[in-house]
Amino acid sequence: QVQLVESGGGLVQAGGSLRLSCATSGRTFSGLAMGWFRQAPGKPREFVAVISLSGMTYYADSVKGRFTISRDNGKNTVTLQMNSLKPEDTATYYCAARFGYGSKGTDPDEYNYWGQGTLVTVSS
Repeated sequence: QVQLVESGGGLVQAGGSLRLSCATSGRTFSGLAMGWFRQAPGKPREFVAVISLSGMTYYADSVKGRFTISRDNGKNTVTLQMNSLKPEDTATYYCAARFGYGSKGTDPDEYNYWGQGTLVTVSS
């Protein structure tokens, strides 16, 4: 199976930036669509961003223009560059992977593999 490990979370002031990375294991990374989700305490898991096999990206309205998802198939990694962070961005961020096609990939139930999460805290 595919293993995902997130890193790069931490504490940052509002308006600051963080870069999250997701390292993957497996021999089919280039065949996976990758997504980022986040979950705050007591809240449901929320879609953040997705990147397809072809590199097409899609973002939640709440992060559009501030976050950028990218992938490096040579390094088997996916990243989430987060700029202009707001306190409401505070959450545990999860990297996810799926093989399926036919949707934008905004539903967490569509994903086959998940990382352990990395905590992002934005102070006001």
